[in-house]
Amino acid sequence: MAGIFQKIKHWVGIKNTAHYPYPAVDITLPNNISLHLVGSIHMGVSTMSPLSNVLLNEIKNANAIIVEADISTDVQPFDQASLFRKSLETRLNNSLFSQVTCHCEDLALSLYQLENKPLWQIALILQSTQAMQLGLQPQYGIDYQVIQYANEYKKNIIELEGIEDQVALLLSFPDDGQQLLEDTLKNWHDNARTLQIMINWWLNYNSQEKQPPLPNTFSKAVFDILMESRNQKWVSILSKLPAGRYVVTVGALHLFGEENLIDLLTGQS
Repeated sequence: MAGIFQKIKHWVGIKNTAHYPYPAVDITLPNNISLHLVGSIHMGVSTMSPLSNVLLNEIKNANAIIVEADISTDVQPFDQASLFRKSLETRLNNSLFSQVTCHCEDLALSLYQLENKPLWQIALILQSTQAMQLGLQPQYGIDYQVIQYANEYKKNIIELEGIEDQVALLLSFPDDGQQLLEDTLKNWHDNARTLQIMINWWLNYNSQEKQPPLPNTFSKAVFDILMESRNQKWVSILSKLPAGRYVVTVGALHLFGEENLIDLLTGQS
């Protein structure tokens, strides 16, 4: 998979892209829709705050701020999804159950906390706990910080999907999200490396230097649900915006691979 600098060089249709001190690219769509597309990481470290003055100026000058979901609200995303499940040991084969148990021990996470949860939710809990063990915290995530500044500057916030739609997407996973859990376990070390690469982007980014590639941590089935289908929906939303300048903050992984958001957008420009 190419690094972000290599991808930027080959994104046809993006003209006069500035060299930003963080992973971002400018795209102009028909009808005078100008997008400052930012590759976010959802959890971060304290040195990623405050945001770059360059990004703060982009937020100040934007007509609106666009995010995947407004995570600053009081919505409890998993209340409706906390449906009773049979014991975890009866739902997983011996190998998967053993792997979950080992990671719980390494993360000082009680297996009891996961016992009756959906498999996709267990995957997310393991991922977030792994990130916190590496020193990441949600309040330093780029999208969370962008939302805080958008509120401070009294900017309108547009959600590409919203928290409830995100939960509905997770609930739609076949087999209770077992493939997402399997991907999480299989790519455990690559997931950690991906987080470290993206943190470094926000701490020491130089758009004129080649950036390390991100590991591929999704199976095709999971990629189709979490990345490709969402990117296609987002392109439809972004292409129908009123004329104006928008800061669009989405997970950096949406900028990579087949059917990535940038390729889909520039295909329309």
